[in-house]
Parts: sequence; C-alpha cells; structure tokens
Amino acid sequence: MKAFKNTLAVLAVASSLAAVSSAHAATATANLTVTATVGSSCSINSGALNFGNYDPIILNASTGVDLLGSGTLSVQCTLLGTAVVTLGQGAHSAAGSTDAAPLRRMLNTSSTNYLNYSLFQDVTRLIVWGNTAGTGLPYVGTGLSTPVIVYGTVPKGQNVPSGTYNDTVVATITF
Repeated sequence: MKAFKNTLAVLAVASSLAAVSSAHAATATANLTVTATVGSSCSINSGALNFGNYDPIILNASTGVDLLGSGTLSVQCTLLGTAVVTLGQGAHSAAGSTDAAPLRRMLNTSSTNYLNYSLFQDVTRLIVWGNTAGTGLPYVGTGLSTPVIVYGTVPKGQNVPSGTYNDTVVATITF
C-alpha cells in the first residue's frame, strides 16, 4: 500500500506541475505586415535601319518608287507599365525640322550632300515618328523584351551624288 501511496503522491505532484506549466504556456498572436514595391522600369536598345541601295537614275528616279526599309528597337518594360517611345530628329536634320515634325537627312560621308528620309510607326507609313509624347509610340510593358519596328522611307526623285549616307537618331523611352 505504501508503494501505491507513493505513486499517488508522484502523480499528484506531476499533475500540479502540469497545471502550472499549462498556465504558463499561454499564447498570443500578432500580424506581421509584409510589403514590397515594384517600380516602373523600362529599357531600350537600338538596332539599325539599312535602306540598301538608292538608285536616283532608274529605280528611285522621280518616275520610280520610294526606297523602303525597316529596323528594330528592343524595348522592355515592367508588366503593364506604360511608356512612350520617341525618335529624335537625327544628327543632320533639315532647316525647319521640329521634334513634332522632323525633317530627317542622311549626310554623305565624303561630301556635304544629303539624302532625305522619314521614319514611321506603321507599315503603311502614315504615322510619322517624332520626338514628342504626341508623336511617339505608346507602349504597354509585357515584362519581356519586345521588338518595336521602325519603318522608313527614302523619297524618290532625289538627285544626289554616289557615296555612303548615314545619320544617327536617338531613340528614347519615357516611363
């Protein structure tokens, strides 16, 4: 019987310790606020637009056709981020050229002669690509790098000497 009483005493002490332990094992909760900010971001990489050969005597004479070409820019913006892609007037713009209505020219690398050209946002070559928000290309980001095509025209009927003509146009993305 004494062993039984000892066992009961041990159980009573253990029980009281358990009651004390559970009284001290209370819990409380709080919310941890987690935040992040995704900023609007864009990048632009330029390509080249090579018109090829301009023939002022036969193919591109005044009774011929305009010389057409296209080039590609690479644009990447944050998903659903909005931006506007603009193209500058070029390094050799003609007198009277403005950002809204650019008069672009390529310079002959061995003389002071120019070859006029225009840049457009559309394949039909109706929307001139300028350097203002109203004449730039609206763009909505996909989060991925996207090709943006620049369409160009060298008008027929320009009486120019042979040589290599070039220009540099600054492409800008505003977001």
